[in-house]
Amino acid sequence: MRDHLAGPGTGRVGGRGGDRVTVRVPAKVNVQLAVGAARADGFHDLANVFLAVGLYDEVTATPAESLRLTCSGPDAGQVPLDGSNLAARAATALAERAGIEPAVHLHIDKDIPVAGGMAGGSADAAGALLACERLWGTGARPEELLEICAELGSDVPFSLVGGAALGTGRGERLTPLEVGGTFHWVFARAEGGLSTPAVYREFDRLAQGRTVPEPLVSPLVLDALSTGDPKALAAALTNDLQPAALSLFPALRDTLDTGTRAGALAALVSGSGPTTAFLAADESAAHAVAAALTASGHCRAARVTTAPAPGATVL
Repeated sequence: MRDHLAGPGTGRVGGRGGDRVTVRVPAKVNVQLAVGAARADGFHDLANVFLAVGLYDEVTATPAESLRLTCSGPDAGQVPLDGSNLAARAATALAERAGIEPAVHLHIDKDIPVAGGMAGGSADAAGALLACERLWGTGARPEELLEICAELGSDVPFSLVGGAALGTGRGERLTPLEVGGTFHWVFARAEGGLSTPAVYREFDRLAQGRTVPEPLVSPLVLDALSTGDPKALAAALTNDLQPAALSLFPALRDTLDTGTRAGALAALVSGSGPTTAFLAADESAAHAVAAALTASGHCRAARVTTAPAPGATVL
């Protein structure tokens, strides 16, 4: 049985608990990431158009004597298994609100690239939050879970709800968006990772001496999503963090060029990178792009998938 999280205000989330709860959570791509100047608190105002894609982590919560994390899957060795992990922080935050101990074993089956700009850590936090809520039966409402998500990180709320949404503020304030069709994507996993804070610092460095415009959502992006038109979306894709990511990871230019030459409608760095994203006209074109990327040697792997995808879902 699959139980998808209801949207904010649509009813109670929670149950009687149980012996094991597994939640599947999607990766994301930013089809627009407009970044404003650094604020006094160090964050940046954003106009961030999220699109959930069909690459997933699964987070399983089982009762334990104390909070414990384990991880399997590609790059599992790069995942911290202590209290700094966002999934651990999510469990702790929910337990504190419920007035209980975070006595849970969280196992992350990881398929979303680590430090890849696809919100894998945020997805794990959302998955852990929903899994613990169902395991413990706290009765938290969707809006309460979203509040915890916003406290944990800018991308965590979207990982919970999925689909497509506009994120404003630092990305945590969400407005759901309509999507009128299926989009075909290829994601190329780079050798190595990029730190999101480091990419924002490089963005600030590159912005020195110029005025950074206020981040505004593009009507062209919204129209392309609502009509399901891949060519229109390709023409409208933007990522203000891409120059910073390329500055720190110049080899990504070769990956982007390879995908474009192979027929991708558009190529961009996904979020803060270094995963690169390629929008294709259809499934056949996506597989052709993936084959070219794999043969090029410019990336570790190329994955074909579609969007939009649902948010955190109890399996």
